[in-house]
Amino acid sequence: MGTAERRGAPRAGGAQMTAPQDAEATDLDSPADEAEVTAREAGVPAHKVGRDMREQQYYRPLWVEEPARRRRLPDPVRTAAVRSVILIAVTLIQAMVAFLCTMAGSWLAFPMVISSVVSTIVATWGALDVWVTRQVWNQRNGVVSMPSSTARALRRERRRARRQARAAERAQERIRRRGGAGQLSHS
Repeated sequence: MGTAERRGAPRAGGAQMTAPQDAEATDLDSPADEAEVTAREAGVPAHKVGRDMREQQYYRPLWVEEPARRRRLPDPVRTAAVRSVILIAVTLIQAMVAFLCTMAGSWLAFPMVISSVVSTIVATWGALDVWVTRQVWNQRNGVVSMPSSTARALRRERRRARRQARAAERAQERIRRRGGAGQLSHS
């Protein structure tokens, strides 16, 4: 059902369409009708209510926040990725300028081609740097999403060793406080 059909607007041939009414429909089916009744009770003029209601009905947020599907990249990896994107963008611009200078027969063509080759090597290094940084970060800090992560097992072992060391230190401290000279028993 289109807008013209809902509002009962005249159609091209002059005939007026009206929306079919439900048998159970009441006078307060639309939010605008409810607002008018509430406004009449509050003593607010009807023309202000209609305008406010229209503004409310057509208000839509520009975007809807959704939870991230993946975790945010770690800071070192993100820094390397941004650096790599900038290097690749500069390389593409240099290659385009070198091509256009070559087509125009400019003296700048040769230096631009040389700098494009060097820049391509640097951009390749930048892309590899992202991959290496990501691998190093995963190796040092563990992969959070994988239950069989090696780093997680190593962290567990380190925690267990630290707990045991603290427990042994506390036991030695207790013995020293009691006045024992390193003896575990007084027999």
